[in-house]
Amino acid sequence: MTLNFDPRAKATALYHGEFRPMFVGGKWVPAQSGQEMQALNPATGEVLATVPRGSAADIDAAVAAARTAFEGPWSKFSPYERQCVLLRIADLFETHWEELSVSDTLDMGLPITRTLANRRRVIGMLRFYAGMATALHGESIDNSIPGEIVSFTRREPVGVVGAIIPWNAPTAASIWKIAPALATGCTIVLKPSEDASLTPLLIARLMQEAGVPDGVVNVVTGTGAEAGARLAEHPDVNKIVFTGSTLTGQAIARAGVTNLKRVSLELGGKSPIIVCRDADIDKAVPVAAMAVFVHSGQICIAGSRLFVAREIHDEFVRRVAEFAGRLRIGHGIEAETEIGPLINARQAGLD
Repeated sequence: MTLNFDPRAKATALYHGEFRPMFVGGKWVPAQSGQEMQALNPATGEVLATVPRGSAADIDAAVAAARTAFEGPWSKFSPYERQCVLLRIADLFETHWEELSVSDTLDMGLPITRTLANRRRVIGMLRFYAGMATALHGESIDNSIPGEIVSFTRREPVGVVGAIIPWNAPTAASIWKIAPALATGCTIVLKPSEDASLTPLLIARLMQEAGVPDGVVNVVTGTGAEAGARLAEHPDVNKIVFTGSTLTGQAIARAGVTNLKRVSLELGGKSPIIVCRDADIDKAVPVAAMAVFVHSGQICIAGSRLFVAREIHDEFVRRVAEFAGRLRIGHGIEAETEIGPLINARQAGLD
């Protein structure tokens, strides 16, 4: 893939070891404890920036800001006005897509060609949910009870949404949570992974630039054990959404019992690739190989199991191995790289 810009130059301009505050109630703030943590480039181990190590107190402040916004200015926005906000965000993502792509690559290692290729999907999500903002409505229902009775349903926003996202798709995962929340009139507190916090903070800046009212979108950086756990159990959070591991999802589901909040979980899987005996092997080999290697195996949709018909098994396995041997491994910022680094040393020991 030929790039029409220099990703290394943009990377140098984007992060150079500085402190990046978190976004709470429309303000850029440090952690109340004053603690910080390092954001590392997984390809080199260099410190890209430092970010706040948010704790329960910071989550409490963010939830309070989200509640104030939900019951205040944001509740007065019509569906059309929310649609306009989402369309402005989509336009800003179009303008800043190279910056977002470079940030994703530095944050979690995915090759720049892959992060750039996510453009259509992510911006498409924003525009889709912009359309949904004016398409959500209730129903008038024929009533079987005699008399002058009218029955109808009305859809109302849930309230304050807590969202905990993984490190393997910072931009996409952020928008998967933020866009539907904004479309439906909710407010949100986003807790990104401690392994990839920089892009969600960049997204918060674009939200602010798009005119999202203070407190509607909040981003609190910190660890799962501290900030994430508090968000999951918080009594003033009406819905918690999570993408990540099954074990963490189980803990979040248990924490949600505190106030019977709504819980949505998108957890890990072992996706199979099935190759029948009449398959076109020339086409099937790269598809099967890249299904698992495309994100260095670090994604829930990876084709991590391969079922091959006995008649073609040996040839298929040999050709997949040969294909894998030709893949170019390296720093994600290089256009020639096909396989980037693992996010950290712990990941190498996971199944």
